Amino acid sequence: MSGETFGSLAAIAGATWPVGLTMALVLLGDRVRERRRRRSLNERLHELRRPLQALVLAAKPGPVAGPEPLELALAALRDLDREVNGGPPDVRRRPVEARMLAIAAAERWRARVAAAGRRIVVRWECGDELADVDPVQIAQALDNLLANALEHGSGPITIEGARLAKRIELRVRDGGPVKSSRLRQHGDPRRGHGLRVTRMLAAGSGGELRIRAAARGTIAALTLPLATTATRR
Repeated sequence: MSGETFGSLAAIAGATWPVGLTMALVLLGDRVRERRRRRSLNERLHELRRPLQALVLAAKPGPVAGPEPLELALAALRDLDREVNGGPPDVRRRPVEARMLAIAAAERWRARVAAAGRRIVVRWECGDELADVDPVQIAQALDNLLANALEHGSGPITIEGARLAKRIELRVRDGGPVKSSRLRQHGDPRRGHGLRVTRMLAAGSGGELRIRAAARGTIAALTLPLATTATRR
């Protein structure tokens, strides 16, 4: 019996059956619909996972060390799998050269930024410091910040690195908001998730996201823990 049938039965029974029985039918219908939704999502996950895994294995190494776009897509698919089926967060922290994360992010976005008539640069002030992070999560976080700067900001986009006591700050800076000729699609469930997701990704590596206005533009900063002697082993 389908979820729709259960809902119809519940509606008909509402006038004559006890309230408890009516509610039981409604809940049973909800469970049937949820099982259908989860089965459908798992089928889509199955069909996405295999080709992505094959592409990751076949991909040639990029020009710089750092997660490749296909690796990030596969990681996002694993996150979706956990949302659908449950399971603990898959956080893999290790000492990573933060400068290479910044350079790899700039390379992933260079073509798209250039196509928009803008440029992207990396400015580094903290040498080869190692951050104790999950490199895939931080790459995903940087991609979200770069996408936000490209869509909503103006002028050149800069990825900066600075040392703050026992932490390192990765900053994405742009020239500030610009009025867009495109109409914003309010209420579109596919939009408006970037900063919330970025905060979650940063927190997974023991960091945080801060947004602040600068003299000329906007800065989105990921503050991350430095690798200690213990974490380097």
